[in-house]
Amino acid sequence: MLRDRVISALNSSLSISQVLEATRAPLLELAPSDTMALCLMRTTPVLDFQWLVPGHPIPLLEEYASVSDHDFVRAPIFARPNVVLRDAEMLPRKEYEHSLLYQRSRELKPSLEHVMAILLPLGPDFFGALALYRTRRRAYPSRCATVLGSLTPHLVNAVRNCTAVQAMTTGAHLLEELHGRPDTAYLIVESSSREVRRSAHATVLLERWFAPSERHASGLPFPLKERLETLVRLDADARLEKNVWVSLQADGYRTVRFVELPAGEGPRRWALLMNEIPMSIPLPIDMRRKLTAREAEVAKYQLRNWTNEQIASELRIAVLTVDTHARNIRDKLGIDGRADLIYQAARLNKPV
Repeated sequence: MLRDRVISALNSSLSISQVLEATRAPLLELAPSDTMALCLMRTTPVLDFQWLVPGHPIPLLEEYASVSDHDFVRAPIFARPNVVLRDAEMLPRKEYEHSLLYQRSRELKPSLEHVMAILLPLGPDFFGALALYRTRRRAYPSRCATVLGSLTPHLVNAVRNCTAVQAMTTGAHLLEELHGRPDTAYLIVESSSREVRRSAHATVLLERWFAPSERHASGLPFPLKERLETLVRLDADARLEKNVWVSLQADGYRTVRFVELPAGEGPRRWALLMNEIPMSIPLPIDMRRKLTAREAEVAKYQLRNWTNEQIASELRIAVLTVDTHARNIRDKLGIDGRADLIYQAARLNKPV
């Protein structure tokens, strides 16, 4: 029940600060902790970070810039992204107690006696680090790490949705941005598939993508209506891998990203973000430098929508080896799968 409350809170808003505030109480109860914080980081051209702390402030993090070079948490979590690490797995207790961060936390109060953290890859050179703290001498058991790890896909999805919307609304409203692009459009629909609003180019794209016989009486094309109905029925865990619809055409990809909007009065609404992506989409440089040479080759063929069997035949390697490379690509780039790779690569090549 607590885990369901955490997942519900993660989807309660498209404001990262509001999401953290809603998530704080159930998460600190689920993985018993005294406080929590999220650090958003960009690693190029230099390390840049922002700490978001719901509830009471943490004085140590308010002066983090002066002690960041001594952060013993950063290197271990960057070495093992998407893996929850407890302080005992980062360094011995004696070194922990002699660290500058721990000593400074004792001076500033509260004393951060134990920490449990996870690195969330959100995109090329963009990461989130979620940290939970205990202010009393009581080490985190493995059970806490397991339950926090089970929430990783939901944490990534929530932070990515919030930061994507925030980026698009900086200096311009989301709807105004989408209205001005001939290859991009959106629909706002209720879970019953009743259309609430559409952008100026939505009609053009829908008519180009779908024949009249492929559109439901509501106006929503059958493939999109069926995907939305599927998402509404699925639980939160199962939705994560199905929130991007991709159709391969002779001239390129057609993608629709389904974003569940925060609950308000009446039926739950969804935003369907529509994009046309050229077939010749290259692997962005920001993605390429995160991968080995072989992983970059596999990602290049994935962007052409080749099957793993086709990729294995072309590279003369086993299908299981391609599967391993594909898993490493997902972990390193912070993506959900092939459809998300296409969507994120298109966003980096031509922001949508």
